[in-house]
Amino acid sequence: MTETTPVTVFGLGVMGTALAEAFLRGGHPTTVWNRTASRAEPLVEAGATATAGPAEAIAASPLVIVCVVHNDAFREVLTPLAGQLAGKTLVNLNNGTPAQARELARWAAEHGIDYLDGGIMAIPPMIGTPEASVFYSGSPAAFETHRETLALLGQPRFFGDDPGLAALYDVALLTGMYGIFAGFLQAVSVVRSTGSTAAEFLPLVMPWLEAMLPTLTHAAAQIDGDYGEGVTSPLAMQAAAFDNLLDTARDAGVRPDLFVPLAELMREAVAAGHGEHDVSSLVEVLRVEPAATG
Repeated sequence: MTETTPVTVFGLGVMGTALAEAFLRGGHPTTVWNRTASRAEPLVEAGATATAGPAEAIAASPLVIVCVVHNDAFREVLTPLAGQLAGKTLVNLNNGTPAQARELARWAAEHGIDYLDGGIMAIPPMIGTPEASVFYSGSPAAFETHRETLALLGQPRFFGDDPGLAALYDVALLTGMYGIFAGFLQAVSVVRSTGSTAAEFLPLVMPWLEAMLPTLTHAAAQIDGDYGEGVTSPLAMQAAAFDNLLDTARDAGVRPDLFVPLAELMREAVAAGHGEHDVSSLVEVLRVEPAATG
């Protein structure tokens, strides 16, 4: 494909609008469709073409990008139009699960549609900047064909032909992010009980978290190798002290709910024989069974 491949974007929420704007800035003929037609008006003023219905939007481009509220909406709009999508590349940038991605890829293959599932690692203002990245998995041929076009959204990273992997890594990174948020929210709630503000707390918590990040390298080596290697803070000691976090929160009039499950996991891991290992050994009590790949 040339660098000006026509593109269709389904869904014009804040993220879908940002995607369409990036294609327009890149000089691509861009067709848009949204159930609420008025959302297309600013994009039309910027040079996009709006269509009255989804079938016309599909017909306009060989590359169809979908960014709607969830995969149920994806199915509702596009399942009846599978025949018109045949021979085109369909890129699903909804947030979803690996199982959903694999199911949609099977549906696409049955109808002759080249399918890519994606995970956007950016907020809307970051789209089109060097800081944005987008994960993809699914059809290698579709990715290679449209790599330059997709790069307009953010740095593209392809995880292979298993269509569920982009969603898996997307959700994994979001899980890490929410873990940081949970720690900050629990901590700042306790601090605010003294009358201090969140802004006053930042100069203390941000350097502390930054100092802790390199320990992830050591934790990863233990998880992949030997939990007994280079132990720095035995879990039995951490578990014994962890109740202080919960009690301090309660004494401050703060629910410790974000950390109660972690305390329970620590005790379970100690009981399972990981008391002399680092906190990285919690991976073993989290593991239930290998995830299904089909």
